[in-house]
Amino acid sequence: MDSCDAKSSTKAASAKPDGVDRDLGGFQKRKSLQVIVREDRPLDFWRIVCEGIVAGGTAGVVVEAALYPIDTIKTRLQAAHGGGKIILKGLYSGLAGNLAGVLPASAIFVGVYEPTKQKLLRTFPENLSALAHLTAGAVGGLASSLVRVPTEVVKQRMQTREFASAPSAVRLIIAREGFKGVYAGYGSFLLRDLPFDAIQFCIYEQLRIGYRIVARRELRDHENAMIGAFAVPMRQPCWCDYWSHDNSS
Repeated sequence: MDSCDAKSSTKAASAKPDGVDRDLGGFQKRKSLQVIVREDRPLDFWRIVCEGIVAGGTAGVVVEAALYPIDTIKTRLQAAHGGGKIILKGLYSGLAGNLAGVLPASAIFVGVYEPTKQKLLRTFPENLSALAHLTAGAVGGLASSLVRVPTEVVKQRMQTREFASAPSAVRLIIAREGFKGVYAGYGSFLLRDLPFDAIQFCIYEQLRIGYRIVARRELRDHENAMIGAFAVPMRQPCWCDYWSHDNSS
């Protein structure tokens, strides 16, 4: 009796719904390495969106708050053009207003990236999982750019102490330069940042796939973090500060 129950349980566990095993591409060989792409059900879709929004927003706020002083120094160095004096006071100037933009931008990015990735993994052949990740990263970056670009414009103006607060910065930029002023550098963003968003997330996802194959298990949180940290420098050398150039022209 126990033997029959065990066989039934084994058969039930081995039954796989349509759409599974897509995330590992052509490399996946073992059941222990499966990453399940769920069926296209409305509740699953909105759950993935909500999880992405919460995770993306939280991660964006934590990273921005931690690295903001370094970013402020970088911006002031670039604004000095090699001959001015660098002011080290007020390194957190404009942080609150910037977080108000980073939170929705990061939430939008991950909230769009995750369901797009899941949909593309079901649509593309198994050996094109990298293309699915690449496309999803570009789509997420495009969606979040509507918030990211104005946030960056306002942040850099405040870091150089051109404005005292984010609301006044937005109001005065629009008054002086029109609505296009808060989207200064948007074309450069699309040409430069979108490809690197796509490349970064494609590298990240493919490294995770390879790591799972080697380790023959699912990744732990700290392993995902290390892979993400390794994927970022692959994009970072191409990061160009076009904001200062556009704003000064």
